[in-house]
Amino acid sequence: MSADLVLPGWLTPAQRATIVSLAERNEAAHGDDLLGLVLSGSAARDLATERSDLDVIVVLTDEAAAGRSTAKSREVDEAVDSWSELHEVPVFGTENWWQRWSYAWAPVLLDRTGGQLADAVRRQATLPPEEADAVLIDHDRLDGWLNFAYRALKDDRDGRPLEARLDAAESVPWLLDVVFAMAGRVRPYNKYLPWELRTHPLDGWPADDLLGLVERTLEGDVDAIRETFARVRPACSSYDTARGHTLTTDMVEGWGEELRLFEVREG
Repeated sequence: MSADLVLPGWLTPAQRATIVSLAERNEAAHGDDLLGLVLSGSAARDLATERSDLDVIVVLTDEAAAGRSTAKSREVDEAVDSWSELHEVPVFGTENWWQRWSYAWAPVLLDRTGGQLADAVRRQATLPPEEADAVLIDHDRLDGWLNFAYRALKDDRDGRPLEARLDAAESVPWLLDVVFAMAGRVRPYNKYLPWELRTHPLDGWPADDLLGLVERTLEGDVDAIRETFARVRPACSSYDTARGHTLTTDMVEGWGEELRLFEVREG
């Protein structure tokens, strides 16, 4: 069994031994019903600390998975996915949407499906063009970011610094959904945001630039909102050109004269 495993080079000897033991145990319990193993969590991204456990997803046939549930110990969280469950891709905003990023950049340790498992894992954390459109437009993430950002700018203009800071902070998750959706990716959990931006860069959004804008926005710096808007607007144009439509540009330009607040500081 250990010869069939593909283990990331950054794992410690103890982590490797834990995975080998887990694989052998599942092989003995399930035989051919064991379809694969996927590493997730901090260890999957080479971010584990001495306090981290391993997060391993055991992929089984539907019949075998029906008799299993997640098992936790100090060393490893052993989750179970049925083959059918892994191919179900939750829609944005539904109950299991937030689980999708757990598959992003997740090493497949064992794949007995001829590559289908790796493809299913990749699909969970990516947005095809139509789904990206839906996140941006149908689920209002672009308009929502504009709304909170606009509110923060108005609060600042009207001398309400606390309210400006609250609305600016509220805008950040919407912004990140926009930026990652345009790249065809699910937004990472906050814990992994700097890691993903630095190890898997986004076109047009260098890690230090975007992280700096996020930090300043969280502090209520309305100039950061204006600088962000100056990047989002052309990003919408580029996105629409690639998609062959004008959906995001129309959304932005539909704000009309109110966009002036994003461009100039009013007295």
